[in-house]
Amino acid sequence: MVTVDRVQTGLRVERNVLKVLKGLAEYLDISLGDLVEGIALHAFDGKAPFTQETLAKIEQLKSVYGLNLTSADAHKLVER
Repeated sequence: MVTVDRVQTGLRVERNVLKVLKGLAEYLDISLGDLVEGIALHAFDGKAPFTQETLAKIEQLKSVYGLNLTSADAHKLVER
């Protein structure tokens, strides 16, 4: 185990992205913060954060919550 110093932050995220993230955290039985940290740390190392099984669950959650955004949409989103 590694001891870290966590801070509380305000983070704005697209509504359906957040729903999928929360659903995935629940499925994996981890906190939303732990999920986001894990995704970021994998990305920083240039590694994929999810197994094929988890990717299948993500696709299911995306369908349930109506998330149709992809990585191609990153950095192109504007608010209403």
